[in-house]
Amino acid sequence: MTFLPNPTEPRDLPGRVHFAMPAEIDFSNAEQLLPLIVSETRARGDRLEVLVLDLTATRFMDSQGIRLVNDVRHRLRPGARLRLVARPDGVTSRVLELTGLRRDVPVYDNLAEAMAS
Repeated sequence: MTFLPNPTEPRDLPGRVHFAMPAEIDFSNAEQLLPLIVSETRARGDRLEVLVLDLTATRFMDSQGIRLVNDVRHRLRPGARLRLVARPDGVTSRVLELTGLRRDVPVYDNLAEAMAS
């Protein structure tokens, strides 16, 4: 069974929000993550320019993780951009590539590049 990480506030820089994602994203937690992420992004309104989902600690992600990323992407306000951070040699990066999501959402190797984009 997968549990959500201890609740932490997303890192908030001017116009940017960073969410560290859990070690596993699957059917047991994806439904709980979506409202948390959407709530935080909507709270920033027009000030949100870039949302970064940090998957570097994510060791497992199934189709529910892909669905989560897609749902977040489609719920962002117009003009806001979604960026992902994933280890290039990790399972998550491979899942993003195999599903084609990597073509639709930029994936960075490190957090600094994603936050600067």
